[in-house]
Amino acid sequence: MSIKNPDRVAAIEQAISKKYGEEAIQNPKANWTEEKEKEYLEQMSEMYKKIKHNEISDEKIDINGIKVSKKLFNRESMSHCPVCGSVPKRTFDDVCLIKFDCCGQCYIKYVEGREERWSKGWRPNI
Repeated sequence: MSIKNPDRVAAIEQAISKKYGEEAIQNPKANWTEEKEKEYLEQMSEMYKKIKHNEISDEKIDINGIKVSKKLFNRESMSHCPVCGSVPKRTFDDVCLIKFDCCGQCYIKYVEGREERWSKGWRPNI
């Protein structure tokens, strides 16, 4: 757009103002205060802290040519089901071990439909 025609610029600004309101054509610095600046800097500082924390937790470790997330080594490995003693073989077993502290078979037998009772501490007598 050419600045040579100020009438056209004024007409466009009026149309924008009519459609979107007066704030749409104001200079962004018009309503900026020292308080808003401090709040903005605090928010930026907090955001960068979160980003740095996520980068540290998402750090990858090279194990025999395979990149593995460092946070996986912070968890205790679940090698067997505490209810029946079976070794987890499927992804469903892993999910159930993490969420319900039992394998997929035990989830189907004892937990499914009775999640509230299970979460209160009930376990089968085997």
